[in-house]
Amino acid sequence: MGLNRLFRWFGNRELTVLCVVFALLASVWMFAEIAALVTAGDTHELDRQVLLMMRTAGDVSDPIGPGWAEEMGRDITALGGNVVLTLLTLVVMGYLLLSQRKRLAFVVLVAALGSLGVNTWLKDSYERDRPDLVPHGAEVYTASFPSGHSMVAAATYLTLGALLAMAERRRRLKIYYLLVALTLTLLVGVSRVYLGVHWPTDVLAGWTAGSGWALACWLLARRLQCHRSLEPSFDNSAVTAGKSP
Repeated sequence: MGLNRLFRWFGNRELTVLCVVFALLASVWMFAEIAALVTAGDTHELDRQVLLMMRTAGDVSDPIGPGWAEEMGRDITALGGNVVLTLLTLVVMGYLLLSQRKRLAFVVLVAALGSLGVNTWLKDSYERDRPDLVPHGAEVYTASFPSGHSMVAAATYLTLGALLAMAERRRRLKIYYLLVALTLTLLVGVSRVYLGVHWPTDVLAGWTAGSGWALACWLLARRLQCHRSLEPSFDNSAVTAGKSP
């Protein structure tokens, strides 16, 4: 009887939803593995080598590349900062509220604010020190693991990209939204290592946790949509987009 229920449960779910659930569980497992390795000190040598790869040979105080590259790194890292992500979240939520899409605005709030809260809790739990191997190229105030910029950026940008993809029927635009979100997430994480404020495993853990949070937010939005809880204007926008040239 138990097996029949299990098979019936799987049969009633879309393949996409099942894949997302599997990816969410995989991200939780991967984060746990990274955290265990970091806690045991097994990643120290790898972290050290990757961090030094981004520094000029013989001068750990000088990031690789011309002078403007470091300035560009600070500009990119700001895309994962609390100020930029808060402003972005407020702008998007304002648009959604004015469009009478309150539940969708709630999903965006959960993505940004929820991931920030979880990241703060994780930092307080692990209390990993910031890299002391190289000078920091940006001001830092909190613990190192996992990277807050990487995690919150992944959760926010990937959730926004996924929601835009849900509202779009044209495949090329779906891919475009997701690629932009993924690119922004990757750039923010790499910039944290380039500026010397995070170990590479901090960023990897942040990407993993943030991606998992974004997947959970996608499932929440999907559930609301399947139960017709999302506002009609959100569903209609997909139809309109599909008819546009």
